[in-house]
This record gives sequence, structure tokens and C-alpha cells, in this order.
Amino acid sequence: MTSRRALHFVFKVGNRTKTAQFYQKILGMKFLRHEEFEEGCKASCNGPYDGRWSKSMVGFGPEENHFVVELTYNYGIGSYKLGNDFLGITILGKAILDRAKAQNYPVTEENGKTVLQSPDGYKFHIENKDPDKDADPVVKVALASSNLEKSIDYWTRLLGMKVYSKTDKTALLGYADDQCKLELHDIGGPVDHGTAFGRIAFSCPRSQLAGIEASVKAEKQKIIMPLVSLDTPGKATVEVVILADPDGHEICFVGDEAFRELSKVDPKAEQLLSEAVDKDQSDEWFAKKGLQKGSA
Repeated sequence: MTSRRALHFVFKVGNRTKTAQFYQKILGMKFLRHEEFEEGCKASCNGPYDGRWSKSMVGFGPEENHFVVELTYNYGIGSYKLGNDFLGITILGKAILDRAKAQNYPVTEENGKTVLQSPDGYKFHIENKDPDKDADPVVKVALASSNLEKSIDYWTRLLGMKVYSKTDKTALLGYADDQCKLELHDIGGPVDHGTAFGRIAFSCPRSQLAGIEASVKAEKQKIIMPLVSLDTPGKATVEVVILADPDGHEICFVGDEAFRELSKVDPKAEQLLSEAVDKDQSDEWFAKKGLQKGSA
């Protein structure tokens, strides 16, 4: 269904300063939006946490035609437990490897892939070649599956994805040739999401949201948050439904029309993030109390 778009993947981060440096100085991405919040997100964007948090969107270009990353930072939490659910994001870019080596950032090899890990341990598979002109360097997101056939059935029959390629242990799915793909890997056992569990987001025409929800409900699959309208002060109101596949991977679908307005690049994003980092006294506050930030 070419009317649907792959948008972003959500990571929880414990060290916002180091994380920002990794995305900017190593991966070469730019911050597209940054927002600070005093209360937890109604859609649990930052996980099941109350209190102050921030959301930063970062990528190689606007979310209108690039797959980007959403970084959520909870002020009171310094680290999260990784599971085996998220397997990596593949990016094309010779310059990324050059920057990593020039700055002595660890570069490792894993199963024939060149891997960079973010400060919080999320893996990025870097291919030593550049994308075609004007193409998004982000190629695919890899997630674990405990039963590949079951996962393929869910993502294709219920969510309308196309199978681009398939082996005994992997399947490459997507909505369009020029979009970031989803690669499922059968890991031969249960999928553990830890506390760092992320969420993948897609957009679709607003008129399709109720149908997606109804199809999933009819199959008695999990709906994390039923279709709802969410307000962002001063910005567009978007309709959202949040699902979970058979392995518990969280999936967000948003109405495309409003989201295009909501996701416009803010030219002040990097400045806003920098100001928030400079004002962040949470580490000092915990230190004065003789405490450490929580580990989720």
C-alpha cells in the first residue's frame, strides 16, 4: 500500500548529551525537532513513565521523505535494559565509517556486518557505500521474530505490507520501493523487549486508521491504545492507533494528513536541544542527594 509511509523508530536514551553527539558527529544526522514535556505522554511515547521528559527527532532529512529516529529522554532514568528485540538499523554511508575512525569511535564486525553502537547500545549496521542521489541513506530496520511465518502473516495480511524477499530465517517487508524496509529475523526463541523496548511508526490516510484497528481487533491481536486524537499544543491534532505484533513489537499508525503538518522541520531544533542539555541539572541533583539516576 503505497499510501502508507514508514516514519521513524523510537529509542529511549539515558545519556542525552553523548547520544546527541553520536547522531550528529558520527552518523552525520541533523536534529529536526525537539520538545520538552513536564508530564508523561498519553501515547506512552517515552514509555510507562511519569514526570519530565523530552522528545527529539533526528535524521538525514525531513520525515516527509526520510526514515528518522525519535529519541525519548526521561530526566530521572540513566539507563535501560536491552532485550533481543531490536537487531539494528542499516544505513548506507562511507563518510560515517570515516568519521567513526577519525574520532576513534568503536567500529566492530558482526556476522559480516560493520556495526556502530550508540551510547545506549542500539546497533547501526553501516554499509560502506553511498545511497543514490536524493535517496534516504536509511535502508531497513531489523526486528526479532519468534515465529517468522506468523510475523509475516501479521505484517502482510493485517497491516498490508509487501514481501520483498524471504529466506528460511529472514523476511524483508515494506510499503514501497523507495521507503525504509522492515526486516524480520527468526531468532528461534522468545523475543525479550527488556525495558528499552522501542516502537516503529507509520502513517496512513486518516480514513484507513479505523479499518486497521478493526482488522487487528477481529483477529484478537493486541491493541495497546485504541484509535484516539492526540493534541500537541500549537500544532496539529493527530489521530493515532498503537498495536503490538505477535512478538509484542509496538507499532504506531498515525493519520498522514495531520502528521505531515506536525512533523515539519523546526529550524531551531538543534538550538532547542542544546539549550535543554545546558539547563539539564538532573545528574547534579542526583549527585547532591547521594543518589544515582534510576536504571529502568
